[in-house]
Amino acid sequence: MIAAIYARKSTEQTGVSNEEKSVTRQIEHAKAYAARKGWMIDEHSIFVDDGISGAEFVKRPGFIHLMNALKPRPAFQFLIMSEESRLGREQIETAYALKSIMDAGVRVFFYLEDRERTLDSALDKVMMSLTGFASEMEREKAQQRTYDTMLRKAKAGHVTGGKVYGYDNREVLSAEWHWLHVLRVVNQAEAAIVRQIFELHAGGLGLSRIAKRLNAEVTPGPRQSHLGWGPATVREMLRHPIYKGEIVWNAHQKIVRGGTKSRRWRPTQDWIRIPAPDLQIVPDALWAAVQARIARATDRTLPIRLDRESRNLLTGLCRCAYCKGPMTVLGPGAHRRKNRYYACAYNKKWGSKICANSIIAEQEQVEKQLLDALADLLHPHVVDQAIEQALAQLRSNQGAHLDRGIDIERELSKIEAHKARLTDAIMRGEPVDTLLAKLKGEEARKQALVEELSQLDQAGPSELDLARTKRELNTRLADLPALLSTNVSEGRKILRLLFEEPLQCTTVGAGEKRQLILSGTGNFMNLLPIHTPPHSVVSPSGMYRVSYVELSGIVTAA
Repeated sequence: MIAAIYARKSTEQTGVSNEEKSVTRQIEHAKAYAARKGWMIDEHSIFVDDGISGAEFVKRPGFIHLMNALKPRPAFQFLIMSEESRLGREQIETAYALKSIMDAGVRVFFYLEDRERTLDSALDKVMMSLTGFASEMEREKAQQRTYDTMLRKAKAGHVTGGKVYGYDNREVLSAEWHWLHVLRVVNQAEAAIVRQIFELHAGGLGLSRIAKRLNAEVTPGPRQSHLGWGPATVREMLRHPIYKGEIVWNAHQKIVRGGTKSRRWRPTQDWIRIPAPDLQIVPDALWAAVQARIARATDRTLPIRLDRESRNLLTGLCRCAYCKGPMTVLGPGAHRRKNRYYACAYNKKWGSKICANSIIAEQEQVEKQLLDALADLLHPHVVDQAIEQALAQLRSNQGAHLDRGIDIERELSKIEAHKARLTDAIMRGEPVDTLLAKLKGEEARKQALVEELSQLDQAGPSELDLARTKRELNTRLADLPALLSTNVSEGRKILRLLFEEPLQCTTVGAGEKRQLILSGTGNFMNLLPIHTPPHSVVSPSGMYRVSYVELSGIVTAA
């Protein structure tokens, strides 16, 4: 019998060896527990989350891998944890995860209590609810303790977060060289850059022009990234109150929504403002001038957009292949042109020092060329050919499966014969302990072979499954080009399903011969409904490519 292990701890530990970390201890204790139970541990089924909160269920890699390992059939029969809170400290999400694990046929054990979690009765479910309640209460108490500690630090002027551009974080030690706290001190070189940014904005430069100027001058950015300065970075810096000598704490509140952590703004009356004149970088007059300009720029009446979906087909779905930045749409008036154009956002907003891809392509023609290329790629004959190629691969695999199945049947026959001889030996009065151990080993080996044989039987789709898949996919593709061109919102959803990763935008040629090329890897089967049985799904995929000559107006497909 095969067992898996899940280990998690909430916070990082520093200053200790790997052997002393709690996740390492959890794994060691879980292996010892499995050995006592007579279970084998699959090293590929050890799932670990180190330094991740139990309230997080979306951005937790080990947990995600565990849940994915349950489909279509788990390779293990048991899951071992130290206690239930390791799976999570949020009642609803933890209960759903446990139910999903058990519904997959996996039994859950906690080695600290030597207890199995079951959900067979109303009492079992109540006990699970109470355990989840206790775990969540403990998490909330820990949050409150952390909040109280951070509040004391903030009121004392100590650092409660990360670094801020313009300052260095300096550790304060006691006379015995024990760590006490961290204070911010002004970094004069960075402070000069901060003042320059405020002066440029007060002088009339916008966010993008400031970012481009800083990048052109190769000014070190806040994160020392190859991307340098961006408009968003400049905007946040112009509004940060620490530059006027004021520390603001408690402006945000951490919350859990949809199984993941996020944050929201607190009411302004809950903000805690601490004067810090020794940290002031920007003079009061300059600060006031910049804030006045920001207020004028934002003082306008705009309709509230309830639908945040882009009105452009490729916005957010296409990235520049050189800098990995998004392709954005430039409105009429950009570059003295009348129409709308796709262009690299990093080049247009951050400058050529960050990305040299300066080509712009007319939006209407790019989208038309992409839709025409997709119409050809999604032709029923192309889809049929892709499915047939996938089927040929599956048939070749099934040949190997058949050979393995014959070998398994032969081994099962030998095991039955060996078990019969061992049983006869026990009946004749030979040493029982040794014979029983051998008999148990043969039974375990038989069980493993039976499981493997069952998986081989379900490995590939039938001809009927394939014909059904062809018909359904061709039906869905029949009106797809028209839908993509007439309904942008639905078209964007389809492109997200069809392409596994964002489209890559590259350019070839030079001068007036430049071409804008869009390419991406897609999978036709992603367009099928979710309820399609796993054993009937094949995966014909390929590289979809479309090219567009921007300056001459010639449109070609490759």
